[in-house]
Amino acid sequence: MSRTPSRPPCSPSSPSSSTCPPARPVPPFPPLRVGRAGGRLRRAVRRRRRATAAGLAVVAAALAVGGAQARASRGAAPPVTKPPAAVVRLVSAPVRIADAATVRLLRPGDRVDVVAAERTGPPRVVAAGARVSEVPEPEKGVGDGGALVVLSVPRDTARALVGAGAVARLAVTLC
Repeated sequence: MSRTPSRPPCSPSSPSSSTCPPARPVPPFPPLRVGRAGGRLRRAVRRRRRATAAGLAVVAAALAVGGAQARASRGAAPPVTKPPAAVVRLVSAPVRIADAATVRLLRPGDRVDVVAAERTGPPRVVAAGARVSEVPEPEKGVGDGGALVVLSVPRDTARALVGAGAVARLAVTLC
């Protein structure tokens, strides 16, 4: 295959050539911003997601209110809400435990059950899950008098501990 020689390209040195168009000035144009279209698309999608989420939240709230009204209109009782639990005030109750060696095993922060052993009946739990707040040093010269421990318990339980300590021997079990 033979090629025919092509015409020489237009060059500025030959303005009289009939094959070249006349020169025109380049119009001014703003600079190109490459990569900005993707950002617009992402923002548009994000706005649409937000609008959808807001719409779903409004529909859910309307359905929740409408459902409660529908239950009330059918004669169903409204849901019962529990009142907040009363604040239980803890007091420190010193308790004499019959076995001093058991008290030496206790540390502040331990949880114990206090058991009263009476001669006339079976043992009973006086305080369940009481927190040990302090274990005083054992008294010197005291023989079989037991040992003292300070427990944090509600006021009613402290009264029960004092009453049980007066008529029975108290023991503790670690929880």
